[in-house]
Amino acid sequence: MLSLLKKFRRNQSGATAIEYALIAGLISVAAIGAWTSVGTNVTNKMNDIGSKIGSAGGN
Repeated sequence: MLSLLKKFRRNQSGATAIEYALIAGLISVAAIGAWTSVGTNVTNKMNDIGSKIGSAGGN
């Protein structure tokens, strides 16, 4: 039993997989945040352009 615990303690493959999963999760959160910010900025810019075009057409 003791040798099994020592072997389990030396096994790093599970820890490495968890580290990669955490890194992938953090990258995903950052990407979603960036896409949300860009999407909001594009929406605001398009609304601004649309209102300027609408007000220019009324002259």
